Amino acid sequence: GQEKLRPQAGWAPIAFALDWHRPPRHMNSTSYWYFHTDQWRYETLRPDDLTSPAGKGKYKGYSLADYNVAAVRMGWLPSAPHWNANPIDLVAEAEKAGATDEAGIAQHVIGKLKDGSLDVAFADPDNPVNWPRNLFVWRANLIGTSAKGHEYFLKHLLGAQNGVLQESGDGRENKLVKWHKEAPIAKLDLMVDVNFRLNSTGAYSDIVLPTATWYE
Repeated sequence: GQEKLRPQAGWAPIAFALDWHRPPRHMNSTSYWYFHTDQWRYETLRPDDLTSPAGKGKYKGYSLADYNVAAVRMGWLPSAPHWNANPIDLVAEAEKAGATDEAGIAQHVIGKLKDGSLDVAFADPDNPVNWPRNLFVWRANLIGTSAKGHEYFLKHLLGAQNGVLQESGDGRENKLVKWHKEAPIAKLDLMVDVNFRLNSTGAYSDIVLPTATWYE
């Protein structure tokens, strides 16, 4: 339909590194935006109220954000960014320390995880090293109809005028997520929209790249 942009076939292999490996480990967008728009800081839903009493209660007291962090640490949930360090820097550091192959690099990363100098980004999503800086939107009206929590996108991601009410600090109760007193505002440095119409996303973007629809 109209939402499918013409260059998708050529763009997808580059976007998902399909020339390197298959299948790609795509991250679910719900978790991504839940953290990067800081909606986890406002969460009042308690998973303990939803879990079965027949369970062992291993994760009793975990918040929704905690479950995401635990899933990433156990390798169940692809995340972006994954670590609180640039993977390119990690490889260079491992090679400098003597790693000569993939196994050696893996052992270097494991060592950093064990000594606590490396962690998953979702464990500290409000740390500037873990923010998204550039965003390319295509084929969707992200800032608008697709945004679940539209006002949080405007405040924390874009730094635009918004209707977010004062946060109550519910995020302080998380067990695995580091709490920062001040929530970050305007995380993005650049937003580019590839679109054939001026919708909400285009209106908030820094750059709009026009495209043709299938019918054109």
